[in-house]
Amino acid sequence: MTPSTALGRIQPSATLAMTSRVLELKAKGVDVIGLGAGEPDFDTPDFVKEAAIKAIRDGQTKYTNVDGTAALKQAIVAKFARDNDLAYTPDQVSVNVGGKHTLFNALVATIDPGDEVIVPAPYWVSYPDIVQFAGGTPVFVAAGSDQNYKVTPDQIEAVITQKTKWLILNSPSNPTGAAYTADELRAIGHMLERHPHVWIMADDMYEHITYDGFEFATIAQVVPSLYERTLTVNGCSKAYSMTGWRIGFAGGAPWLIKAMSKLQSQSTSNPCSIAQAAAVAALSGDQSFLAERAAAFQKRRDLVVGMLNAIPGVTCPTPEGAFYVYPDLSGVIGKTTPKGELLDSDEKIVGYLLDEARVAAVHGAAFGLSPALRISYATSDELLRTACERIGEAIGACR
Repeated sequence: MTPSTALGRIQPSATLAMTSRVLELKAKGVDVIGLGAGEPDFDTPDFVKEAAIKAIRDGQTKYTNVDGTAALKQAIVAKFARDNDLAYTPDQVSVNVGGKHTLFNALVATIDPGDEVIVPAPYWVSYPDIVQFAGGTPVFVAAGSDQNYKVTPDQIEAVITQKTKWLILNSPSNPTGAAYTADELRAIGHMLERHPHVWIMADDMYEHITYDGFEFATIAQVVPSLYERTLTVNGCSKAYSMTGWRIGFAGGAPWLIKAMSKLQSQSTSNPCSIAQAAAVAALSGDQSFLAERAAAFQKRRDLVVGMLNAIPGVTCPTPEGAFYVYPDLSGVIGKTTPKGELLDSDEKIVGYLLDEARVAAVHGAAFGLSPALRISYATSDELLRTACERIGEAIGACR
């Protein structure tokens, strides 16, 4: 018995691998600062927890509809209307076991061998692996720090072929925090109007974490002609600090939602009934805390961007959203550590920082664009300041 061919097409998540490494080191008593996990450090709001407790007490512990309860689907319909000016009906909504599961269902349910999926780079680590697992081919379009990590319509159009099935747009982005303005999305959307066979997957998971007055928009909202072929993906993990509750969702064409439900019926079945009840409360309750948390993240962003840009050889663009920075390390490549190791890749730089500075980040190669690293600033100001000081001292010691 050997693993399947499909399994051989994918790699373990680099972000989860780094998180596991940090937990191992901490268990051994090592003073390591973990900046690799994409998880808010804020707690789940109390009113969401109380809704879950009530659901348990009320006996909501049985199977639900495969792709979501009626109450949660209605809450999602209301959320899309309130936040995004998008009109969906319950049969256009899919509820899944986290946002990753939403993406997995959609791609596996639609991709045939030979199909191509356009993936802007830097990208979230799971995009290409899910495409490859499904038998498709990821087609990468790179945008470096000089473009603020955002691809242009011309770049996308240059790689569209008759085999192109999907374009994935993630805004604000994991790993860079870069976010597309309404005008930038409109320009991409008008280009896509010329290619009616291309579907759009809008991954809006960080919608509520934006800064400096940035006005979030999603592509089906600003280019209504693309509504029928856009899957608008979101979830409760990041905005509501519900990563462990595992609730993702999407709005899209009824046939696609039905196909995703068919796949889910033979894999996970329904998401956790208690988590669904909590998600209803999260989406329908008081949303004022979202702005307060975004303001706290913005303060941390400014701290980290300022300290990283003060390190010789490091260039860190200022992101519009999410809770990541993606500093360009071109000026560090080629340096030698005090122990004589040549830093000729961002993976070696990350290893050096972990061993010598006791700071854990994720190397840029995992996200498709080197040399760089992803730092999550979803932790305390004190730890962020200490981590950046350690990074500066470690890089400063190289020659």
